[in-house]
Amino acid sequence: MTRLIPALAAFNAMLALTVGTFAAHGIPPGQARDWIMTGVLFQLPHVAAVFALLGWRSDRATHYGALGLALGSLIFAADLYALALGAPRWIAALAPIGGTTMMFAWFWIAILALAGDRFRLP
Repeated sequence: MTRLIPALAAFNAMLALTVGTFAAHGIPPGQARDWIMTGVLFQLPHVAAVFALLGWRSDRATHYGALGLALGSLIFAADLYALALGAPRWIAALAPIGGTTMMFAWFWIAILALAGDRFRLP
């Protein structure tokens, strides 16, 4: 898992930059472009947060939180990107899965921060 999380975060960054650049230069203003920019707006800061978490603590509990952020932001943003590129509207039902995953991950990280060194996973 120690290599998976930074690789996933780097993939998130590459995807957000690629799709965001494509939208800025190739998609006219409107709903599709707004969906993409919303995905980028959520995805890129979570990339930075994942790397910050990995530098903050290097235990399994923190890695689970970082993984939740990386997966949640990927699911949320990819769902919006798919909508913008013409996927059927029912695909929008997946976005809350990504958003909820990010919220739970942030809650988990808050618990870890409050617990300090008293809480470690085996």
